Amino acid sequence: MRVLVLHAHPVAESYNGFLHGLIVERLKAKGHDVDDCNLYAEDFDPRLTREERLAYHDIGPNIEPVKGYVERVQAAEALVMSYPVWNFGYPAILKGFFDRVFLPGVSFKMADGKVKPCLHNIRKVGVVTTYGGSRLRAVLVGDPPRKSVNRVLRAIVKPAAPFTYLAHYDMNRSTDETRQRFITKVGEAMDAF
Repeated sequence: MRVLVLHAHPVAESYNGFLHGLIVERLKAKGHDVDDCNLYAEDFDPRLTREERLAYHDIGPNIEPVKGYVERVQAAEALVMSYPVWNFGYPAILKGFFDRVFLPGVSFKMADGKVKPCLHNIRKVGVVTTYGGSRLRAVLVGDPPRKSVNRVLRAIVKPAAPFTYLAHYDMNRSTDETRQRFITKVGEAMDAF
């Protein structure tokens, strides 16, 4: 399976960076064709320009500024995202990726005034993420990152595509033991992916 791995963390030596490397390593070991899209390493510009916004609904020209990324998303059969949760949201670079790449004609089409999802090439989704706060704290604020994946992303990929959401909560008070348990969990999930 061709898997697009989207990684969004600026420090390669971080725990999140380690998880990213583990994801890529384990997917490749299981025979997947991995397209490793490390947004910081690729110096992805998350800013939607004025020109891009003006051409947003003009299918064809809207894709040109990010054509290479669009082609990678459209070639993927599965998507695995690896990122930290910051301020109960995606890192800005990942949010910018969605803003600039998940365009009309890419992730959805408008037909008779209704949104029609069109990323049905993506048949499986996995998320590996870390939260500074506890699970309870995330729940109390509605856990927006989990909802974004489980509601928004689920709506644009192949219907009934399996989703895996792995989160290490409470990183601010994590221990070697909790981090190792999560590494094991992620490794097993990627082996089974």
